[in-house]
Amino acid sequence: MQFNDTFLRACRREPVDHIPVWYMRQAGRSQPEYRKLKEKYSLEQITHMPETCAWVTKLPVDQYNNDAAILYKDIMTPLPAIGVDVQIKAGIGPVISNPVTSLADVERLGEIHPEQDVDFVLETIRILRGQLNVPLISFSGAPFTLASYMIEGGPSKNYNKTKAMMYSQPDTWDALMNKLADVVIAYVRAQIRAGSQAIQIFDSWIGALSREDYQKSVKPVMRRIFNELSGEGVPLIMHGVAARHLAPDWHEMDLDVIGLDWRYPIADARNDGITKAVQGNLDPSVLLAPWPVIEEKAKAILDQGMDQPGFIFNLGHGVFPEIEPAQLKRLTTFVHEYSQEKLAEKGDA
Repeated sequence: MQFNDTFLRACRREPVDHIPVWYMRQAGRSQPEYRKLKEKYSLEQITHMPETCAWVTKLPVDQYNNDAAILYKDIMTPLPAIGVDVQIKAGIGPVISNPVTSLADVERLGEIHPEQDVDFVLETIRILRGQLNVPLISFSGAPFTLASYMIEGGPSKNYNKTKAMMYSQPDTWDALMNKLADVVIAYVRAQIRAGSQAIQIFDSWIGALSREDYQKSVKPVMRRIFNELSGEGVPLIMHGVAARHLAPDWHEMDLDVIGLDWRYPIADARNDGITKAVQGNLDPSVLLAPWPVIEEKAKAILDQGMDQPGFIFNLGHGVFPEIEPAQLKRLTTFVHEYSQEKLAEKGDA
């Protein structure tokens, strides 16, 4: 089958004949085939079985005709290698039994050796490169989001312990940020060398910080991560939730695509001076609405996104279990057909 590089061209702000589309968390919870698999295996078990994990990753591409695959794994995957005792508990999420509270805790953390520690991830990538006719995106959690789990001991609504460490133990905080930056860089490089064709950095909870705190306490390590990864030759995508106020800082970094959540209209981002490629940003909750509502919302996003080169259609956050796979397939078809027609008209003009 001919390789579909539309997604990669959009990341580079090159001409495309249709807007590429993929969905965060497209592999997994909303798919009946996946739920059946989960009756037998846990998330951790699936990610440790490369053939099965590759099948889960590829399934939505086959079902929806998406323009990219996103590797099925969890952002916690590299942490056990450095000594973090993490378990994924149903209905809760990641739970860490040895939270970080001091500089000594940070100093006890080890280094990651991806070929030994996450060989199952790399083997899954190699398998997928032989199976896919679309680009494979893989990812890492960003230092702030990883640190928030490590400090809080699990998911948090307010990140009080995380912010308290940032404010009251700046040396510990900086050490932890730099330790996690080292992990992210090594982990991502290994994924690229195994065959990943794009990388998304998820800073899911970074919207909890003010811009001032971000610039002082997080931006330096994020700049280092992107500086070191920019020479790897693949598009780099930054995505955070409720982080509109940080988009100008991301725009200054050596990355290619800025992911926008549904709170930040694409037209506003462009008016704010964002000239990099952008990705987004349908509110996933809209997919529970009747089709005419979905079409109207998607059309508005596409019209804004197609106003400049460099646009990838996605959700503003991830697919959740109640979303019907048939709606995702229908949405993908609509994005392709509507954007192809509109882009052809612009070309004729």
